[in-house]
Amino acid sequence: MPDVRANPDAEPIVSLKEVHKRFGDNHVLRGVSLDVGRGEVVAIIGKSGSGKSTALRCMDYLETIDSGAITVCGHRVDQHDVDLKALRLDIGIVFQSYNLFPHLTVEENIMLAPRSVKKMPKAEARQLAHRMLGQVGLLEKASQYPEQLSGGQQQRAAIARSLAMEPKVMLFDEVTSALDPQLTGEVLRVIEDLAAKGMTMIMVTHEMNFARRVASTIVFMNDGKIWEQGDASILNNPQTEALQEFLRNEL
Repeated sequence: MPDVRANPDAEPIVSLKEVHKRFGDNHVLRGVSLDVGRGEVVAIIGKSGSGKSTALRCMDYLETIDSGAITVCGHRVDQHDVDLKALRLDIGIVFQSYNLFPHLTVEENIMLAPRSVKKMPKAEARQLAHRMLGQVGLLEKASQYPEQLSGGQQQRAAIARSLAMEPKVMLFDEVTSALDPQLTGEVLRVIEDLAAKGMTMIMVTHEMNFARRVASTIVFMNDGKIWEQGDASILNNPQTEALQEFLRNEL
């Protein structure tokens, strides 16, 4: 895959500096710092409870942090007066659960945000929806309802819905964990295609082979901290006992 990353000296498009997050007595993030360059694909790995998904949710202001700083696409996400509408025009997030509206067709699900947020005319929004569905290989499903789709197709529709807002950064939170291997492959091919086109992506994943093949940076989190970070070679030569143990359990 071609290296589509921008100049490494350029300003990062996502930056976390000494981020701490607590849920009551549970100190979930313990000083997490991470810079992501434009066009970079970052895979965050680690065992359950290591803080991976919480870190991702803090980037989109779905969770607020206790201390530290987060900047995403020029927005200071750690500040309480952040313009959420502007932030979420620049960042898309896809979860393990598809969150499609069951009473709307696939194309209507995708048209909803461009029409309500961007005030896009209906005909233009429908054209956009069809273009996004074509990108994820679902154009023939445009008039169907979510319950008529397989899990993999619903997840691809959820990705198309996020792409319709033309975000600068995409966040993926364990988007394949509820899918069987064949459906997982469908979704990962869509994400891999986005990576090849230069989309900046940060994904929490347990798909080690996919992370090895697609990610420009792999981040291993453990106990609320980043323990190791680098390219795919860190999976072949882990420097900490924690990553060695994690990889043994994943095989």
